[in-house]
Amino acid sequence: MLASINWLKKYVEIPVTPEVLADKLTRVGLEVEQVLHLGEGIDGVITGKVVTIERHPDSDHLWVCQMDLGKGDTVQILTGAQNVHQGDVVPVAQVGSHLPNGMELKPVKMRGLDSNGMLCSAGELGIDAKLLLPEQRDGIFILPVDTPLGADIKAVLGLDDVVLDIDLTANRGDCFNMLGLARECAAVLGTKLTLPDYAPESGEGTPASDRATVDIVASDVCSRFGLRMIENLEIKESPEWMQKLLRAVNIRPINNVVDVTNYVMMELGQPMHAYDYDKVAGHHWVVRRAHEGENLKTLDGQDRALSPEMIVIGDNEKGIGLGGIMGGFETEVTGATKTVMLEAATFNGPTIRRTSKALGLRSEASQRFERGVDTILNHNALNRAIYLLEQMGAGKAVPGVAECYPVPEKPVEIKAAPTKLAARIGCDIDAATMKAILENLDFTVEEKGEDSWVVTVPTWRKDCDCSADLSEEVARMYGYDKIESKTPELNMARGGQDPIEDVKDMIRDTLTGIGLDEVMTYSFYNAQVFDNLGLPADDSRRKALQIINPISDDFRTIRTTLTPCLLSAVAYNQARQSERTAIFEVGRVFIPKALPLTDFPEEKMVLAIAMSGKRNPLSWNTDKDAVDFYDIKGALEEVMNSLQVRGLSYGPTEEVFLHPGKSCAISYEGKVIGFMGAIHPTVQDRFGLGAETYVLEVEIAPFVKSAEEIPQFIHVPQFPSVSRDIAVVVKADVPASELEAEIRKEGGSLLVDVRIFDVYTGKQVKSGYKSVAFNLTFQDVTRTLQDKDVDDVIKQIVANVQDKFGGMLRD
Repeated sequence: MLASINWLKKYVEIPVTPEVLADKLTRVGLEVEQVLHLGEGIDGVITGKVVTIERHPDSDHLWVCQMDLGKGDTVQILTGAQNVHQGDVVPVAQVGSHLPNGMELKPVKMRGLDSNGMLCSAGELGIDAKLLLPEQRDGIFILPVDTPLGADIKAVLGLDDVVLDIDLTANRGDCFNMLGLARECAAVLGTKLTLPDYAPESGEGTPASDRATVDIVASDVCSRFGLRMIENLEIKESPEWMQKLLRAVNIRPINNVVDVTNYVMMELGQPMHAYDYDKVAGHHWVVRRAHEGENLKTLDGQDRALSPEMIVIGDNEKGIGLGGIMGGFETEVTGATKTVMLEAATFNGPTIRRTSKALGLRSEASQRFERGVDTILNHNALNRAIYLLEQMGAGKAVPGVAECYPVPEKPVEIKAAPTKLAARIGCDIDAATMKAILENLDFTVEEKGEDSWVVTVPTWRKDCDCSADLSEEVARMYGYDKIESKTPELNMARGGQDPIEDVKDMIRDTLTGIGLDEVMTYSFYNAQVFDNLGLPADDSRRKALQIINPISDDFRTIRTTLTPCLLSAVAYNQARQSERTAIFEVGRVFIPKALPLTDFPEEKMVLAIAMSGKRNPLSWNTDKDAVDFYDIKGALEEVMNSLQVRGLSYGPTEEVFLHPGKSCAISYEGKVIGFMGAIHPTVQDRFGLGAETYVLEVEIAPFVKSAEEIPQFIHVPQFPSVSRDIAVVVKADVPASELEAEIRKEGGSLLVDVRIFDVYTGKQVKSGYKSVAFNLTFQDVTRTLQDKDVDDVIKQIVANVQDKFGGMLRD
C-alpha cells in the first residue's frame, strides 16, 4: 500500500517527519518498508514558457527556443525535441540545477549557439511513463498553459510529496485506504481526524431508485449493491491536485469520472465502477453468477471465458461487468456519455480471489475485496464521488440511491473484562488507559458493571471479533516496547499425553508390522464424493462443514468419513500400475452437531484401512491370490489383539457403498462403531478402481480403556490341554459370532480357546442351513482333565445351542 503524506494531511495533522511517522506506524503493526521522496535528486528545475522557437541555422533537428522563466527576461535554450511549440509551458532545468540521474546542468554550445539549460521530458524528471497519458510519454513534458512561470517543478507536478510503502498484513484491509491510515496516524500521533465532505442524498428531481432497479440473485457472494446517478455529464480532465495525488500512489489519471472512482477507492477503500446509464438494457442491474459457457469482454478489451462460480453484473440482456474485478466493455463511459451510474458494492472476498486467480486478472479493486470491504461504506463512497464530480462541474447529481441490501449488517459486540485484557497482555495497564486506547480507534466501550465491558467494534474492523483481538489493539497502541519481559507466574499443572495418542501409536506399530503402509490424506474433499459413495440424502455424513475460502472446490468440504480419502489413494496407486495396495490412516473426522454451526463439531478419531490387488508382494515363494474379506478382517483382529480388546462383534450393515454379500457392521459393547467389506461394484467404478477393493473404518476412542490395561502374567500351564472338534448345524442366517459367544459362555473356566475351522453348505446339510465346525480347547491349571470332565461341558454346550438356535450336532 502506497500512502502519500500530502494526501494523509487532508485528514490528519502530521507534526513529525515522514521517517518518524514511518517508525511509529511500524511499531503499531503497520510495517513501513520504504520512505520514498518523489522529487529526490531534482533541484533548480522550474517552469518556463516558449516565447519563440526557430530552427537552428546549422542543424536539421535542433530548435532554438527563447524561454520566459518568469524573471522578466528570456533565456536561450536549444532542444532536439520535435513536440515543442510556441506558447508551450514546459519544465526547464536551469544552469546549475540537478536531475534525478545525477546530472548537473552547465552552459553548452551546440553547433555554434549557446544553450543555457535544458527542456525536460517526464522521464528525465523521474516520472514513470505508465503514470502518463500516451501523448505525454515521448518528447518534452508539456504542462497546462495556465501553469505559473518560474514555479518549482516539484510543487507543480506533486514531486514535493513523500510516499510511505506499507506492507499490510492480510487482516488489515481497513488500512488499504488513506482514511484508514489517517485514522491510525491520528491514534499514534494524538491528533484529530477530519472526515471528507459528502454530497447529500436528498434533492430535487426524480430519484435514482425510480430510474434504475437492482436485484441480487447471488446473495451468498454479494451482500450489498448500490447506485448513484449523475446526468448532463461532461468528460474532461480531473483537477491537477487530484492527478498529483493519484500519480503519487502509482495510479494514472485518465479523465474526471475514472479519476474520481479511483480517488474514492484510494481515499475510503471502497472500489467503484462507472456505467454509461443509457447502455444498460432495461436500466436493470442484477448481481448473479456467470452462466455456463458465458463470455464477457472487459474494459481492457479482453474477451474472457467465465465459469459458474464467478460474479457477473448483468442487465436484462447481457453481462456488463465482472463483479469486484473489472467492468464490461459494452457499458464503458466514453466522451459521448451523458448520464453515468456509479456503483459501490460489497462482494465476497474468497470468491473474488478465486476469480482473479482463474482469469489472471488482479486489480486494485480485487485486492480490496479480497481483504474485506466495509458494507456500511457503500453510501459514503457514492456520496463522496458525487460530491467530487459536482465540485468539478462535471454534471448534475440525481438524488437518492438505487440499491439492494437484503440483510443489513450489524456491528460486532464483544463482551470483555478489563482485568483479563490486561492479563492477556502481561502488563499492568489500568482500565481507563485501555478504554482511551480503544475509543481513539473508534471502538465504543460501554461499562456494564465492575470489570465488565461491552465493546462495539467499528464496522471497518473485520479483523476484530473476540476479546483477544481487543487485547492486541491495546497492546500495539500502548507500545510493545513498553511491555517488560518476565517469566509467567502461573500455577503450572503437570501435562501428559492424551491416551488416544498411545492407542494411535499402537495401531501404527501393529499395522506397519504386518505390511501395511500409513498414509496421511487431506482433511478436505469435494462434496461430490458423497454422491460417488451413493449416500442417501438424509445420511448424517452429508451434513458436512464447508470451508469459506478453500484452496479449490476439490477441498471445500471438511471430511466426515475417511473412506473416500483412502479410495482416492487406492485409485491413484492403481492408475500407476501398483499390483498391491494395503494402506491405513488414523485421523479425525468432523461431525457437525447442527447446521448452521452453533457449536464446535464433534471430532472422532477413526482408523481406516483399504486393501486391493495381490495379497502378497510378487515373489517366488508366495501365492498370487487377491486380497479378500478375511485379509482386512485379519488386520482388524491384529489391531484388537494389540489393544487387548475382546468382545468385538459383527453383524449386517446398511452401508450402501459396500457389497451386500461381502460386508458387515462392527460393534463393541452393544454399539455399532464401524464397518468393513468390499466396495460395491458401482461405487468402485465411480472412484476409478480397477480391482476389487476392501475398506474398513472404525472409531478408536472406545478402545482406550482396554489399551491402558496392564497385561497380566500367566504361568505356563503344568497340565495338558484337551482338544475336541464339534460341528453344529444351524440356520444359514445365524451369525457364527453368536454361536462362538454362546459356546464360550457355556464352556466356563475350563474352555480356554474356541476357533472356527470350517463352514459348510452343501448336499450333506439341508437347504437353508449351514454347518459350522469349532475346535475347542479345554484346560485346568490345577489338574489333568478327564474325558468325563470335557464330555459334560460339551453336552451342556450342545444342549444350549439346540435350545437357543435350534441347532444340532452334525453326524
